[in-house]
Amino acid sequence: MKVFLIKISILVLGLLIPLQSNFVKSNDSSQDFKGQSYYMSKTRMDLGNWGARLSEAQKKEVAARMQSRLEKTYILTFNREESMFKEEEKLDALSGATDSWGKNFTPGAQYKNVKTNTQIQNQEFYGKQFLVKDSLQPITWKMSGETKTIGKYNCFKATALIPSNELTWYAFSWDKLRTKEKTESETGDEKEELVEMTQVEAWFTPQIPVGHGPLEYWGLAGLILEVSAGDTTMLCSKIILNTDDDIEIIAPKKGAEVTKLEYQDIVLNKMKEFRDNRGGRSRGR
Repeated sequence: MKVFLIKISILVLGLLIPLQSNFVKSNDSSQDFKGQSYYMSKTRMDLGNWGARLSEAQKKEVAARMQSRLEKTYILTFNREESMFKEEEKLDALSGATDSWGKNFTPGAQYKNVKTNTQIQNQEFYGKQFLVKDSLQPITWKMSGETKTIGKYNCFKATALIPSNELTWYAFSWDKLRTKEKTESETGDEKEELVEMTQVEAWFTPQIPVGHGPLEYWGLAGLILEVSAGDTTMLCSKIILNTDDDIEIIAPKKGAEVTKLEYQDIVLNKMKEFRDNRGGRSRGR
């Protein structure tokens, strides 16, 4: 018996920043159509019961320290068939260093090919390089008929329900580990399986006729300029089309080749080992 747990958590952010555009008129049917889009990502911080015990000053201090993980900038380089998505690296404002711990569970450079239905992603996990090769995440989009303008572009709204674990396959949480251990311990024909779903809201523009988008999102009749899922919203802040700069999209090639599922197992098993070596102190997290 399968039980499906539907998680609907859309964060509406007032990210009404002006969309800068360096648009060079061109023939859209040309084979060398290319561009770059810049995205600002913002995640709402939920401190839970622990946060209720903090003063407002303490909450602000925690938010400042977590800013490098909660607010990020990404660049999507694309042509008609291929795209490369990666984070724009920044130094931590307080420490002056990069977030080395967070790198273990954040998305690496991601190559997508909508013609071959291929995704190739670099992931570094505790000093080891992995080359995660798999199919693109299947997404069944539903058009809502709603429209709005982002910068100078007319956008249309689309929504989808996607398994939460498929959206964050590169990340780790103790809940994921507990779920895996529970599933492995269950026996018999009657096995309860909870599939947590995330509702995704995307805004795309047919004025840029490519089926690309940030992270796992793709497959719409135009570039995705805004997407909200769970506690995170990504908004495009700048677009450069058909720039004179030489832009190359090269699929990653270095690392131990694995699938998404195999990579998840590697991460979960390693974190289980860390937990057990510490005497199980993370079991209650």
